[in-house]
Amino acid sequence: MQGFLMATLLVAAWGMAGCSGKTGQDAPAASVTPANVTLTPDQRKHIHVYTVAYATYHRTVEATGSVDFNNDQATAVLAPMSGPVSRLLVDIGDHVKQGDALALVDSPDYATAVTTYRKALTTAHTARRLADLEKDLVEHQGVARREEDQAQADAANADADVDAALKTLVSLNVDPKVIKAIEQGRPIAPISGVIRSPTAGTVVDRQITPGQLLQAGSTPCFTVADLSHVWVMAQIADSDLASVKPGDSAEVMTGVESQRLAGTVTKLSALVNPDTRLVPARVVVDNPQGLLKKQAYVSVRIQSREASKGLLVPVSALLRDDENLPFVYVVQHDGSFARRPVTVGHRVGDQFDIPAGLQPGEQVVVDGGIFVQFMQNQ
Repeated sequence: MQGFLMATLLVAAWGMAGCSGKTGQDAPAASVTPANVTLTPDQRKHIHVYTVAYATYHRTVEATGSVDFNNDQATAVLAPMSGPVSRLLVDIGDHVKQGDALALVDSPDYATAVTTYRKALTTAHTARRLADLEKDLVEHQGVARREEDQAQADAANADADVDAALKTLVSLNVDPKVIKAIEQGRPIAPISGVIRSPTAGTVVDRQITPGQLLQAGSTPCFTVADLSHVWVMAQIADSDLASVKPGDSAEVMTGVESQRLAGTVTKLSALVNPDTRLVPARVVVDNPQGLLKKQAYVSVRIQSREASKGLLVPVSALLRDDENLPFVYVVQHDGSFARRPVTVGHRVGDQFDIPAGLQPGEQVVVDGGIFVQFMQNQ
């Protein structure tokens, strides 16, 4: 009986020891709030603080973008005549003036247009001479008035044919000297078709090659654009859309010797990019030196014209904890420094807007925060 009681007590003692050990292992560790930091007067001399106050500012939105031509100042050049391309006279990147030749075309349209104009001139001359003769006969009662009216109508129709044939030559960019020679009845050399630039600018695209057969009015040949102004398509996040409006000023960083170009937001897209979930904003940028090239990636900083109000603190005041959450050190009534988590809003130059975590009049460490953090972790 005594042995049985002893065994029972040992089993109970072993059970109690086992339960006690398991409870100690599973107990959660108590969260520790960092204690305030108190510095000596000598250490305090190296700490600089900033008094938090409300301030009016203009929000700045950071974005990335890509360069595109200013499509309002880019012209597609179509083939004005049919025929095979005989020679290209410009390449991509060349600067041209209005009327400069871009390419030559072996086109039968020129021979047809010249012949049509010659025939129209001859017919008009004959019709006008006959109309004058009929008018003279009517005055001397040699013919009926009806015949004279018909002759005048034929002359007017012939003059209209001349005008139409002349417009065809002009649309084909025929040299005015050649047109003058046709009108004077002088022989002319065979004419090569010339594709000319309708505007001054830079050749930014070439879509034809020598030997390619062109169709008048439908084959695209070149694109000439004015590159003194370009478009930058900035990609705006949903959270920043309320801060961006047409008319806002923008600054584009080119990456070339840290040069920055001024621009203006002119339009916000009504659609979200389905791949990036961003909204394109069109920024028109002055590009006098041609630093911005099509499809180049750039950084864009847009400043809102609408004023906002908030608590601003210098960037140097913000620190990050082990979980990368922002905090600042706030001066307490006893002179110590307390760690305070904050919410970070928009950046304004070298300051951040703090929507939550601080009150006006409080002082935060802006220089020496790393040292305060080191002392707190000791």
